[in-house]
Amino acid sequence: MFFCEMGDDEDHIEIGSAEFLLRLKQSEYRQVLLFVHGFNNLPEDVFRMAGELQELCDQKKKKESLVVPIIWPCDNDLGIVDDYWDDQKSADQSGYSFARVLEKFLEWRNSDANEPDVAPCLKRINMLAHSMGNRVLRQTLVEWDRYDLASGVPLLFRNTFLVAADVVNETLQEGNSGELISHASRNVVVYYASDDLALRASKAANLRNKVASRRLGHTGPEDMKKTPRNVFQVDCDDINTAYDMPTGHNYFRYAKQDGNPGVVFEHIFQCVENGRVFPDDPDQRSIILT
Repeated sequence: MFFCEMGDDEDHIEIGSAEFLLRLKQSEYRQVLLFVHGFNNLPEDVFRMAGELQELCDQKKKKESLVVPIIWPCDNDLGIVDDYWDDQKSADQSGYSFARVLEKFLEWRNSDANEPDVAPCLKRINMLAHSMGNRVLRQTLVEWDRYDLASGVPLLFRNTFLVAADVVNETLQEGNSGELISHASRNVVVYYASDDLALRASKAANLRNKVASRRLGHTGPEDMKKTPRNVFQVDCDDINTAYDMPTGHNYFRYAKQDGNPGVVFEHIFQCVENGRVFPDDPDQRSIILT
C-alpha cells in the first residue's frame, strides 16, 4: 500500500502514511470523502472520477468535503467477463492491504504526531464505494476485524454510500460479512437500479462460478427487516439510465449534462453535510429518486 501525492503525467510521489495523514488533518476541508472505485478501471480513470466528485463537492459548498481516491489493482485487457472474475480476486486480496491502512490510521490518531490531547483531528470521514469497490470495502472490514481488532470494528465513518454495489443482496443482513459495514458507519445508504446493465457482467461471471444470488446494486437489500436500523435504501431506477447511457451504472455524479450534479449526488452531499439520511423523518428507511 502506497500513500501518494498525485503529480503530472502519471509522475506520482510516495509521501508515506504519516505525512499523508498529517496533510489531511491540516487541510482546510471540514470532512473527508474516501472513494473506492469499481472494476475495470485504471488509475487515470479513477483520478478523473475523483476529480469530478471534487468539482461537484466544491460546487455545492467550498471547503466542505475533500475527495480521496483509494486505488486497488484491476485491469481492462481480458474481455468484460474474464476481467470481471480477475478483478474480483484482486478485490478480495486488496482487503488485507486496506485493513493495514485502517490500522495505521488508528495508530496515528492516538500517536504524539496527531497531538490527540491538544489538537486532535476532528474531521469527519465518509466512504463512497462504487460497484466492485463495495466488495473491497466489505473484505477490508472482515480482514481488519479478523487480524487486528479485539472487540469488533470501531465506528469510523459518518456515512457509507454503497452505489451500484456488486455484492450479494443479503450481504448487509445480520450475521453476514457485510454487517460489519453497518457497525463501522453511522449511516449506510444503498443506491440501486434494476436496469443497471453493467451488473449483467457480474451476473454472467457469477453464474459461471455457480453464484446465483442477486446483486445489492440491482435490488437493494434482500429484506430490509433483516438489516440493521442504520441501513437505508434509495431506488435510482427512474434516473440511472438517463444519467449514464446506456449502462446506467455510473449515475452517482452528473445529471444529464456534465457539470451539473444529479439527484443521487445531491442526496449524497446532503448526507455528508448534515449527517442524516432523511432529516425530516428519522424513521424513514427507503426513498425513490426521480
